[in-house]
Amino acid sequence: MVVYTVGTFDLLHVGHLALLEYCGTLGNVVAVGVASDSVVNSYKPNVPVIPLDQRTEMLQALRCVDIVRPYHELDYVSGCKALDVDIFVVGEDWGKNPHNIAVETYLKSQGKKIIQVLYSPRTSSTNIKQKTIAQAHSKNYMQQSVA
Repeated sequence: MVVYTVGTFDLLHVGHLALLEYCGTLGNVVAVGVASDSVVNSYKPNVPVIPLDQRTEMLQALRCVDIVRPYHELDYVSGCKALDVDIFVVGEDWGKNPHNIAVETYLKSQGKKIIQVLYSPRTSSTNIKQKTIAQAHSKNYMQQSVA
């Protein structure tokens, strides 16, 4: 069984690992779709910190990942078709956007499953970025105060 999940996978962290390892419990092939910078920028204000080729390389190095497939359009149906996906794993923020509804409709028509998971409470790329920015501002403030 092919299990497919998608995401940005910027600043790879333990939450990502937990998701990918969970996917491995659902089937024997874990395929990961990695959003290109332009795809991410279509729904988030900033592009990823780590370039797509490096995010792809990091995911390929993980033993819990079998296939890494970058995607350059906000369309999950093509990935599901190309990989002959049995289970599509999505995050808790899965919404009713047209691209989400399209893949749900496709998978249901094929008798395939969508499983929604909660994000890891341990960390997130957004939290890592916010903490990094806060620390940088704090350091700059302290340097200016000393001067």
